[in-house]
Amino acid sequence: MGVDDRFVRDFGQDDGEEPGGTRNEIITGPVSDWATDFSHLEPEWAADPYPIMEDLRGRCPIAHTGRFGGGWLPTRYADVAAIAYDTERFSSRSIIMSNFRPPRELAPVGSTPPISSDPPFHHDARRLLLPAFTKSAVAKREEAARAMCHSLIDDLRGQEVVDAARDYAQHIPRRVIADMLGFPQEDGPRFRRFIENVLEGVNLPAEERTARMDELFDYLLVQIRAHLDQPRDDLTTYLINAELYGRKLESSHVAGTMALLLIAGIDTTWSAIGASLWHLARTPADRERLVAEPGLLPTAMEEFLRAYAPVTMARLVKEDMSWNGVDMRADDWVLLSFPAGNRDPGQFERAGEVVIDREVNRHAAFGLGIHRCVGSHLARMELRVALEVWLERIPEFTLADPAAVTWSTGQVRGPRTLPVRVTSP
Repeated sequence: MGVDDRFVRDFGQDDGEEPGGTRNEIITGPVSDWATDFSHLEPEWAADPYPIMEDLRGRCPIAHTGRFGGGWLPTRYADVAAIAYDTERFSSRSIIMSNFRPPRELAPVGSTPPISSDPPFHHDARRLLLPAFTKSAVAKREEAARAMCHSLIDDLRGQEVVDAARDYAQHIPRRVIADMLGFPQEDGPRFRRFIENVLEGVNLPAEERTARMDELFDYLLVQIRAHLDQPRDDLTTYLINAELYGRKLESSHVAGTMALLLIAGIDTTWSAIGASLWHLARTPADRERLVAEPGLLPTAMEEFLRAYAPVTMARLVKEDMSWNGVDMRADDWVLLSFPAGNRDPGQFERAGEVVIDREVNRHAAFGLGIHRCVGSHLARMELRVALEVWLERIPEFTLADPAAVTWSTGQVRGPRTLPVRVTSP
């Protein structure tokens, strides 16, 4: 079963130059002015982007950069929402901002459908995935997820300081997604490497990035072939057998969707769980209240998603235009910062605070518009179960060293090291 190279190109690995980008151009380095030279790959953005967002929202709500071949960063909720819903003027054919643009010919299918698909194809590609992510389908996975969380905490026994990101948060979605796709659980460390290559390695030289992406693609081909030889009841076999418009999916569609589920399905939830635990470790009043009032957790969880939304998505401008006072060029990037929108005081009261009993909370952590996260029910279940089990087993924990906490760079932000001092689990 062959797979073409469209997935690789979607992540900026085309061998030719594309409009607005230059191969091997360095896109990181000190920012001169966040309003005119922003870069979400800088360490200060990873460490704490919210003051930067707040400053931009007040003086330059749609920031610009010449990096990445040119791009824009709206910071108001209304602007983020308007672009997310506007599929006529903004394309989703690439959702990772880098030096390279995939060819326009990839639209409307894109290389990682449905997230990289434009209408009308997007609707049909998304519909294929819906049965696997309904509330009822997700509910069937909760018991196993809960047992897994308990097992992970069992493994922490006797340790005074544990890394809540490395030893707990990352394993939960990793194991759930591996089970859904029918991938070997022992391949978990490889999944982390794939995630880092795709989302945090956009400034690597093109040749090195291509080699790293080939590693992911080769892995997916091995899994596809194994499922062709031995079909089983999982999402990979489902995709192999699925039909669209009266014929089976293109091999690139199957591999691209598998890559999307593997990368996005793990990293976003890992980040959300880690950020929630980070908040509780540094905010004793909220931690103590949730331990005393476990029924408040679903509400608090939505507030963690709002305040620490992990995901930023990219779009590409389709044609030259003036949009809300700025002149956008065809193939300019636009970063849809859902974290910035979720901190907009024009949309939320006390937007900069974490209010764990916030009752009205229409946040955009799972995106807006046609690309709203298809796996939101699964992510919510994993986050809720992860926090329930942790708070049940480890009700007292604090940051062991606030300076030792590190955050991922790029378009998915979450703790990567999170040392916490715990009571005996």
